[in-house]
Amino acid sequence: MDNIKKVGSADSPRGTPKDVFLHLLAVVTLYVSVVAFITLWWQYINVLFPDILQNQGYYNYANYYDPIRLAMAALIVVFPIHIIISWLIGKEFKADPEKREIRVRKWLWYITLFISAVTIIVDLITLINNFLRGELTTQFFLKVLVVLIVAGAVFVYYLWDLKKRERQSGKPKLVAWLATAVILASIAYGFFLIGTPATQRDRRFDEQRVNNLSIIQSEVINYWINKNKLPADLSDLKNDISGFVSPTDPETGVQLDYTVTGVLSFRLCADFKTPSKTSDTLIRTPAFYPYNQNWDHDAGRTCFDRTIDPELYKRSGIEPVPLKY
Repeated sequence: MDNIKKVGSADSPRGTPKDVFLHLLAVVTLYVSVVAFITLWWQYINVLFPDILQNQGYYNYANYYDPIRLAMAALIVVFPIHIIISWLIGKEFKADPEKREIRVRKWLWYITLFISAVTIIVDLITLINNFLRGELTTQFFLKVLVVLIVAGAVFVYYLWDLKKRERQSGKPKLVAWLATAVILASIAYGFFLIGTPATQRDRRFDEQRVNNLSIIQSEVINYWINKNKLPADLSDLKNDISGFVSPTDPETGVQLDYTVTGVLSFRLCADFKTPSKTSDTLIRTPAFYPYNQNWDHDAGRTCFDRTIDPELYKRSGIEPVPLKY
């Protein structure tokens, strides 16, 4: 006789506070892991299959790297907790098989099935809607596929888990090993894509170097507009009233190189640790400066030659003053 009780029935065991704690934590860690995994792969798809319409103008490499780092951190912390909690729950079931029928477990996993089913339905509706609008790009299709696969896998596994009758089964252990392998491979690819923490620190220093060069460039142009000549060196930009002092290298504190090369031209140089182009799609530029300014650089010493266009910054009745070098 089938002794499996209906969910929410009066005969269903209620479970102890420990059971409630374990199952709630299992569900929360599952949801966080799923969202982090989907986010991680969505960002990978953004990098590998860029959408031209979304990449117009300017953007910062952090637009892709920051979500990748956050998703990786979430998976590294939360997914092992989910595996441990699931193992503890399995031990509880082995000691007392009746605990498989506690109400909190049934309700939580049926809610999970409901969320998975709704996600699949919305995912398919979005796919068809975008197809009819003619916006079915490779990037969009792959993102929809990721959501469909993950939501479908969660739905199928927990539907089977709720309905299974056998006391012992090796399937949960197999699923756990497969999920662990996939997540470890995904995290490893993240390190391959964005680099080690040391590389990330070097990139942040390089980004600040570019920002400092941009500030110096703006101040040099303002100096020329106001005085009709280029500053001889960066000390000329010091302003006791505004408090401006030329920024230095963010890592070493050494003054960045500035050289006057002509009446209207100058050169800015800095030593970089990483190349600005980590891939064809990730070009690091200052987020608050116009995208048409060229700050691409390789690792090592890089110089940027700039020439002021008088037509853009012309002053009525004033001619440029020749400088001696």
